[in-house]
Amino acid sequence: MAESFPPVEPYAHGLLDVGDGNRIYWETSGNPRGKAALSVHGGPGGGGRRGSRRMFDPEVYRIVLFDQRGCGESRPHACDPAVGLAHNTTDHLIADMERLREHLGIERWLLHGGSWGSTLILAYAERHPERVSEIVIVGVTTTRPEETDWLYRGVGRLLPGPWEDFRDALPMADRDGDLVAAYNRLLAGPDDEVRAEAARAWCAWEDAVISHEVLGRPGYYSDKPDDALMAFVRICAHYFANDAWLEDGQLLRDADRLAGIPAVLIHGRLDLASPLKTAWELSRAWPDAELKVIDDSGHMGSPAMHDATLEAIARFGAGKADGDHGPGGHRPAARSS
Repeated sequence: MAESFPPVEPYAHGLLDVGDGNRIYWETSGNPRGKAALSVHGGPGGGGRRGSRRMFDPEVYRIVLFDQRGCGESRPHACDPAVGLAHNTTDHLIADMERLREHLGIERWLLHGGSWGSTLILAYAERHPERVSEIVIVGVTTTRPEETDWLYRGVGRLLPGPWEDFRDALPMADRDGDLVAAYNRLLAGPDDEVRAEAARAWCAWEDAVISHEVLGRPGYYSDKPDDALMAFVRICAHYFANDAWLEDGQLLRDADRLAGIPAVLIHGRLDLASPLKTAWELSRAWPDAELKVIDDSGHMGSPAMHDATLEAIARFGAGKADGDHGPGGHRPAARSS
């Protein structure tokens, strides 16, 4: 496996006021005059991780990370049941990304991310294609109802015991209906212990799915600190119960808006959480996207997937010396705030 780049610390960071009482955490590292790249985390609600910095050559890239509303270091934090989620939707996150781009003085940027992050990347790029230079997606999702139904019901055919535990953590009356919607109701309820038990059951199911992959790591979701775990599950259930406020098939239907944006789609053939079908369909609808199928990888990745991601990011940064930013040019950097 190719080595990631050495750890690098941010040279600027801040909390950006995006309205509705929300401030999103952002940071920039690497080369302040480099090619701009935004790393978009998954979840939804999975903020706070900073390892994606190391996928970028810090001499070539101006690396931008941010925590989506309600998670990571963004405020207010969705672990608090008093924090409402009415102003936490896909449209809000797209607007936040645009506000951050403008705040940092970036004309266009490369977008990198996976899982839920890929849905948000595609939604943003279809809304603002003129602001995107390239895209690298690792684990393609579009959050269609069929994808959500697979993750929280369909894949239970392969894992019947853990799935029954996931279902049976709900009240009897909800077990034959929409499980995600039922969890969303529990997590919005007034009882702290009920919410905590629902969050633990949700993460136990997520863990069961990924831990049965060839290179899956048990406890990936359940090992989160209590505050991060609660925010993650609240936000996940909120988004998935509402189909991410996207029309069924919208991102595939509107893939023509991505014409001219070079992309690499990297997907594991053994991905239990997000089967290869969606990545395949997107590559057929988007001729500028190259699909790389990683035979030994599931949703959690593999050395081969890591190498493919490093290669794609390096390719899009090739020849971008200090001050030479190509399509990802910039205006003067914003101050930390």
